[in-house]
Amino acid sequence: MNNSVFEKSAEFIKKIGTEYGYSSDVLDNFLTPNRIIEVSLPITSNGQIKLYKGFRVQHSNFRGPYKGGIRFHEDVDRDEVMALSLWMTLKTAIANIPFGGGKGGVRVDPKQLSEKELEDLSREFTRQLFDVLGPDKDVPAPDVNTNPKIINWMADEYVEIAKSKGLSLSDEALYGTFTGKSISNHGLDGREEATGFGGAVVLREIIKKQQLKPENITVAIQGFGNVGYFFAKFASSFGFKIVTVSDSKGAITDKNATLNTNLDIDKIYACKIEKGMVAGCYCVGGVCDINDGKVITNEDLLTLPVDVLVPSALGGVINESNMKNIQAKVIIEMANGPVTPAAHKYLTEKGVIIVPDILANSAGVTASYLEWRQNTEGVKMSKEGVLEELERIMTEALDDVYAESEKKGTDLLSASYGIALKRILEEK
Repeated sequence: MNNSVFEKSAEFIKKIGTEYGYSSDVLDNFLTPNRIIEVSLPITSNGQIKLYKGFRVQHSNFRGPYKGGIRFHEDVDRDEVMALSLWMTLKTAIANIPFGGGKGGVRVDPKQLSEKELEDLSREFTRQLFDVLGPDKDVPAPDVNTNPKIINWMADEYVEIAKSKGLSLSDEALYGTFTGKSISNHGLDGREEATGFGGAVVLREIIKKQQLKPENITVAIQGFGNVGYFFAKFASSFGFKIVTVSDSKGAITDKNATLNTNLDIDKIYACKIEKGMVAGCYCVGGVCDINDGKVITNEDLLTLPVDVLVPSALGGVINESNMKNIQAKVIIEMANGPVTPAAHKYLTEKGVIIVPDILANSAGVTASYLEWRQNTEGVKMSKEGVLEELERIMTEALDDVYAESEKKGTDLLSASYGIALKRILEEK
């Protein structure tokens, strides 16, 4: 069991908690989930019943309703969902939003299902969990292999059941049981941009604390999906010099490797949509010309002599095999767990500032909070209002963690966990 994801996470939290003076009993009580739910999900396909396993772990609701995504993946298991629910408890506390932590999942390869089977599975999962969900109980969202369409099915199913049972809440409030819905189905305008925007705000604020100017800072971004694209777009608008971006097929930068050219992010994005990859899309100042650029590997991107490195694709990409070649002085973890524990220890000891994922990408769950608030309060937010509120919350979260780090003389990861534990264990 000590090799489990949950146990490894618990071990690190116990280490930080002990440093903050909490007893083993207090920490063990905190780490134990409030409730672990396992359900069987029978789905009829071609006249045959297929059975899938579903999980929902409700870790803590001390600060508010359980909050966390639902993933559809063939490797989903109880241990993984327990660990993810624990991280959500910490993440919502760091962002200082009124939620606890939860997580859910179904052990399935969604690519093997027809759309009808996927809808049936989504609705059945909701039916099985109906009694433990609700805007004041547990508020799921999309996660790996789930999206607004799947969440719409779940939300619609929940509302239909709730109305049949005579629940007294309005439709709008009932739709607050799920976040990550499409805008047309009681969703939040600005949710798509939220995670990348919040990360760019964190970058801006951390550079400000170093008393440096964005226009003098070079940034390399690994990953050009939703998060990487919006991070690049907003960081560029803040004045940062985005010198290379990548997708799974490779990275693009200037042909002389001077790392001094600010890429045109919107042009690259449009080019990527057209060509299917970033590699042929070297765009600067409104013009795309691959002859002015060159393609490098994702591995080479990580070791470029840039000021800031933003891994926003896969976990574990900065590890013992390449950590000694990392030249960036700041790393913003937009992916989940892109820097391994060994690499984190080595780099922080070398003076690299690493903004941990639990803080850097928390604008996603913060946007979920705004969507939930919009539904439960019945007040529609504009995209501008959403981004403004995200900017405030993310700036305050970074300020709190940075101040704690300086006060304790520790790295930002330890400070993040320390603040989360204080907010959960002491605000009773």
